[in-house]
Amino acid sequence: MKKTTKRKSLILLSVGLLVIATAQIAAQYVTLSDLAKGSFIGIGIGLLLTALLFGNFKTAQ
Repeated sequence: MKKTTKRKSLILLSVGLLVIATAQIAAQYVTLSDLAKGSFIGIGIGLLLTALLFGNFKTAQ
């Protein structure tokens, strides 16, 4: 799989965090089934891992 740009990786990271945070907040105020809550958290973790594994994060040398 090809590397994604740093900008796209940062967008994936922020969207993943937003999905996880939204799932936690929604579960606090609305009764969500375990399937829905697990799906949202799983999608968020998947986005985070995708950004970290395929991202183009090179350290300055």
